[in-house]
Parts: sequence; structure tokens; C-alpha cells
Amino acid sequence: MTDTNQDVTPSTLFPLDEIPPHHKSGFVAVIGRPNVGKSTLVNRIVGQKIAIVSPKPQTTRNRILGILTREEHQIIFVDTPGLHKPRHRLGRAMVATATSALPDADVVLFMVDVSVPPTDEDRVITKIVRENTTSPVILVLNKMDLLAADKVKPHTEAYWELAPYHQDWMMTSATDGDNLDKLVERIVAALPEGPRYYPGSQITDQTEWEIAAELIREQVLRYTHQEVPHAVAVVVEEFKERESGVIYIAANVVVERDSQKGIVIGRGGQMLRQIGSAAREEIERMVGGQVYLDLWVKVRKKWRQDDAELRRLGYGVGG
Repeated sequence: MTDTNQDVTPSTLFPLDEIPPHHKSGFVAVIGRPNVGKSTLVNRIVGQKIAIVSPKPQTTRNRILGILTREEHQIIFVDTPGLHKPRHRLGRAMVATATSALPDADVVLFMVDVSVPPTDEDRVITKIVRENTTSPVILVLNKMDLLAADKVKPHTEAYWELAPYHQDWMMTSATDGDNLDKLVERIVAALPEGPRYYPGSQITDQTEWEIAAELIREQVLRYTHQEVPHAVAVVVEEFKERESGVIYIAANVVVERDSQKGIVIGRGGQMLRQIGSAAREEIERMVGGQVYLDLWVKVRKKWRQDDAELRRLGYGVGG
């Protein structure tokens, strides 16, 4: 993978059998409501784009690991879907995925948008965090770049009161990279001593197939509006390198209704070509080479309410 957004030096290859004394490691659950900047923060810290970002809510649907390895420590970030009030089976699966990351986390980052006062969603999340973990909680006051000067004190104090159980806190801008190095220092201080769980060169648990599918979905979110973004899933059916060195990718863009299919394709296929061109550029940055992207749009009615379809599309659902 090629580094596309480097703020922290990317992980260096360290042999797993050469662990220094007092090496620290652990899993860090990144929890918060939709659109507070969780995926942006993880991408910036690990130094590569492993999770897609969008201003549209509920962009992240699955748990994604972002791994930062240094000689003295290894931090495994668990990027989670934004906690929200679900309206369908997919939403309930997303909330369950986020909540399930808490009990096993060594540290929890409770991430909020400090540019606005606490919301009802933030209040619900603070209760979920309190009930599901006894690990150290670091309150991350993100979007400081959007915080008005006269709101710094009242907003900061309101979040402190919202989560009085937090062990530490840091004001950050994930978009600009402000204070992320300091946040990493606080995370390391809270981590236990432990082994290196992943090779130093590994930055995520996602396969190239999975990342490619998400990069395609990111462009659908970017170019479509209204009900379409939430009704879209992407499945990569084929991913192979041809003799010419070009990587061929065939993927299905799944929607719920024929009207949505028409929007994604656009007049004369213009929208689908635009989505495909932008997605191809992102995938080429990831693989460091030329990509031929073949997109098809399929209709699977009410897939977000169908457990079998959700599993087939890669979204884990419980009972």
C-alpha cells in the first residue's frame, strides 16, 4: 500500500521476536456518535487511509483495525460505527459492532465534536461506555479547529461533566492533525505492558478487496444524495493482476430500489463513470499501480432488513 496521508511516520518492520523490555501494547476502542471524526483520526495516526470518510452519517459500518507499531509500543485502534438510534437491521448490527468493542478494549477513546455542546446521542453513549468497560477512558475533544473562542470553556466543561469517569482528555483536530502526537502519548501511558500482536509492517486487518469495496462506496456517498447513500453496499467479485501488470477489479454496487439504480447509473451512465473514475484513482493510490475498475449496479430489495443479505454483504448480524 502507498502512503497517501502521512502525519505520523508509518510503522516500521520490527521482528516479532525482538520485543524491548517494558513494551506496551493493546486494543484501543474509538467510540462516538456519527461524524465526530473517528475514521479520520485513525487514518491520520496510522499514516494511511484504511477507513473511508464522508460528511454523511453512518459511513463506517464494520469494525476496522488500524495498527500503529513503534519499537516501544503497538497500538491497535478499533474504529467503530457511530453509535446512533437504529432504524433497520443494518443499523442494529452497526450499533452492536460498536458496543462489542468496549469490553475487550485496553483503552477507550470517547470521541466527541467539541465545536458543539453535548447532544442526546453523546449522553446515551456516555452511559453505554460506563456500562461496558472498566478500562481507562480518554475523552477526545475533536474538531477544535471549528471551536469558537468564546465556546472553549463552556463546551469543554460540559463534556467533562458528561463523562466524569474519563481518566485523561485531549483536544484535537483529526482533520489538521493537531495534538495527535500528544494523544498517542496519553494512549501509550494508559496501555499495559504486552506483546506485539501484529507484524510491524501491518497497518490494518482489512484485505485489499475489502478496502477497494469501501473506496468505491466512499465515492457513491460523495456523488449521490438523499436516500441513496444509506441504501448502498459494494461487493468486490474479482480482484486479480493481469499479465500486463494492471489490476482488474470487478465490483457490484448494491441498492434497494430500481429508482436508486437509475440515480447511481445516471443519464447515459454518466454518474457511474464519475464514481468509477474517482474510486479507481483512490484504489490506484492504495495498490501503487494501474487499476481497471468494472462496476455493475444490482438491485436487492430491502437488503438492509434481511439478515441473510446482510451476512452475504459482509455485515455481521446477531439474533
